[in-house]
Amino acid sequence: MSSVVVGLDNGGTSNNATVLDASGRFLVDRLVETPSRVLEGPAVAVEALADAFEGVLRLTDLHRSSVLAVGLDTPGPASADGVISSKGATNFSSPAWWGFDFRGALQARLELPVVYNNDGNAAALYAHHACFGDGAGARSSITAVVGTGLGGGMIEAGRVVRGEVGMAGELGHVHISLDGLLGEGQPVPSCNCGFRGDAESVASLTAIENNLLPYWLSRFEGHDLASVGSPKTAARMVRGYGEQGDPMALAIFGQQAMALGRLFTIAANFCDPSAYFVGGGVVEAAPAFRDWFLGQVRQHTVLREEQAEAAIFGLVPDLDMAGARGAAIAALESVSGRGREVGHSAGTR
Repeated sequence: MSSVVVGLDNGGTSNNATVLDASGRFLVDRLVETPSRVLEGPAVAVEALADAFEGVLRLTDLHRSSVLAVGLDTPGPASADGVISSKGATNFSSPAWWGFDFRGALQARLELPVVYNNDGNAAALYAHHACFGDGAGARSSITAVVGTGLGGGMIEAGRVVRGEVGMAGELGHVHISLDGLLGEGQPVPSCNCGFRGDAESVASLTAIENNLLPYWLSRFEGHDLASVGSPKTAARMVRGYGEQGDPMALAIFGQQAMALGRLFTIAANFCDPSAYFVGGGVVEAAPAFRDWFLGQVRQHTVLREEQAEAAIFGLVPDLDMAGARGAAIAALESVSGRGREVGHSAGTR
């Protein structure tokens, strides 16, 4: 019987599961989703993950005795060991979640070793290994995932950089220069974390809703989105307008791309990575818009000549599956002691 690891990606509404064998081959080539039930509290959510675990084993016709370890990723903030923040989080808002040891509880339930990463780190790990394959252990990368907030991760020598308490790679809360980024009279954007002018305050869906869209609607009087009653709904519609070439939407995404470029410029000077990856909603967009956005990010990333010749810019592949796949890679590394070749190339020079 072949040995495998299972990757479990926990989200606000769904769990996604995958299986990775000891050779680095994924045995699942599609989303395998089940309800996460996190709003019903920790006990129910742990059982939902156990159901996802059993379900993906049935799908791949494997017995649990073949599973060496389980990789788990969740949204943050959480410690490096998978303990949810004492102040809770967006997906874990009820007091029962505050300070809950999610990794430990799942490990006790499954009676298997569980390796934890936050969802940004898991996606970053998958992008890195999918791009570099057998060479992943000799390369480094930084990944920014634009979603409701701005997540991501740093990979060095093929492994996640976690930091002392698990807060390394919190890219969204790195302050960036706003000189030349903001429009005339545009207020300094604020972030839900309390910072002003960090990367997430510009490059996130929340930033569009709270900071960017209100300003740009004042510059494009009579725009269709001004008549949308809900600011949250209007913010979610901006990408569709961008795909159609709408000037206001392109101005918004141009600011986001510049923010990511400035974030990557900072990264270039403190960790000099081999590759820069972008994930999130822009990856799921129409190819022409997606390529334009990545080109804008690259244009605003200021590299030295030597860095520019060597650096790869790419998109996080298989985004819906990236979390579970990254979690599985981390689990495989924990039992094998080294990375494996997985997936396909995600980047271009």
